[in-house]
Amino acid sequence: MSQKTFWKIEYFGLCVNAFARKFRLTPQLAHNYLQKYEGLQFLNEFYDVEHTLPLADTLESLQKICARNGGSL
Repeated sequence: MSQKTFWKIEYFGLCVNAFARKFRLTPQLAHNYLQKYEGLQFLNEFYDVEHTLPLADTLESLQKICARNGGSL
């Protein structure tokens, strides 16, 4: 596994757990929600930019992306 892949996986975990805390979900429910409404796809596609931003900004972006794709949190 490359170093970048390792850090990307760590970052995804951080974001999923923070999203779960913000919306009072279990990590599993947060992961399923983000997967269903394309939040994880967004993180993967824009990782190079998103991981340099404050976590609060990333969580806000995830909420907007998911809402745009049918999510209701």
